[in-house]
Amino acid sequence: MTKAGQREIIKAEHAYGGEGYITKEMLISDEARGEHCKMYAKVTVPVGCEIGYHVHQGDEEGYYILTGTGVYNDNGTEMPLEPGDSFFCKEGDGHGIKNTGGEDITFVALILKK
Repeated sequence: MTKAGQREIIKAEHAYGGEGYITKEMLISDEARGEHCKMYAKVTVPVGCEIGYHVHQGDEEGYYILTGTGVYNDNGTEMPLEPGDSFFCKEGDGHGIKNTGGEDITFVALILKK
C-alpha cells in the first residue's frame, strides 16, 4: 500500500526521445511489487510534451487515460486519445503518446514482465 503524498515521483526528460518531459508517480514501490510487475505508476505528460515511440521487449504495457487529450501512436498508426481510453502494447509492439491538448495528460501505466 502507498498513500498519496508519500510516493516517489520521478521526472524523465525526453522519455524515449520525446519532446519535453514526463513525471511518473510510483503507485507501488519497488519492494512491494511482485516478480512480474515492472512498473505501476500514474504518468503525467504536460502540454506539448510526449513519450517517444518505443518497442517493448520482454514486457507488455497497458495505459488507462485519466485526463487530457492527445495522440496515441499504436505501431505507427496515430489515433486520438481522451479520458476513459485504454491501450495495451504487447511484447514486440511499439507505442508513444503526444500531448496536443490544452491540459496535462495523466494515465495509469502498468508494465508486466514476460
